[in-house]
Amino acid sequence: MRAAAIQLNSGADKKKNLGLAERLAREAARSKAELVVLPEKFNLIGDPERLRAGAERIDGPTATWAAGISRELGIWLLAGSFAELVSEDELLRNTSLLFGPDGELHASYRKIHMFDVEVEGKQYRESATEAPGTEIVLAGAGDLPLGMSVCYDLRFPELYRILAVRGARAFALPAAFTVPTGQAHWEVLIRARAIENQAFVIAAGQVGAHPDGFESYGHSVIVDPWGVVLASCSTEEQAVIADLDLAEQDRVRERLPSLANRRPDKYLWSAVAGAAA
Repeated sequence: MRAAAIQLNSGADKKKNLGLAERLAREAARSKAELVVLPEKFNLIGDPERLRAGAERIDGPTATWAAGISRELGIWLLAGSFAELVSEDELLRNTSLLFGPDGELHASYRKIHMFDVEVEGKQYRESATEAPGTEIVLAGAGDLPLGMSVCYDLRFPELYRILAVRGARAFALPAAFTVPTGQAHWEVLIRARAIENQAFVIAAGQVGAHPDGFESYGHSVIVDPWGVVLASCSTEEQAVIADLDLAEQDRVRERLPSLANRRPDKYLWSAVAGAAA
């Protein structure tokens, strides 16, 4: 399967954001990409007030747009993530949608891990406006079992190991990594998740300055199960494209069967940690 990671510099103009996403998705499709992954908050990015004002329901205009693009281009489209309005009196969700070549919604994932951190003196409190998801989602993109994740999820290897054990051959990672954390950890963590799970990672990032004063690192990348970077970019808005060789993945897993050599009966730390908490 040929996959594409779309790198965008989204802002406050939803129409403009979708227009660029469409142009790059079409470019990827012309290059024979069968799976296209858009970045986190691809349709609208900004401060909490802007996100609340632009939030949509799961069957809203952005989902309708994504369904139409996937159907017209005949591709699997991972609509990175958007601010989902569940109800007027609830927190938003950071939601990722997978549409098929038939234009139908095949899977949805709500980001599990909230970005509540301090980076170089700047406070981020995602949980103030968004509620965490509760379900780990393994989707089928044609014959490709695809594990769904979003941005900060990357720092939690348990999520990816569960997806791998359930059968994931690739992970989709829409993101908007900060510049400081991206410079320090982005590629290292992506390659680690790929190597330890012997899976492909398709990481589509936001890049550049956004209206809220936040700046994204970019450097979207596709990595193979051996940790090799198949394709990448720097700070341009573009489509990063690579072939996912599933036969070679099978050979990697056969030669170095780390997933098969797991000993889950010995991994008691999670139960102990849960009891201690």
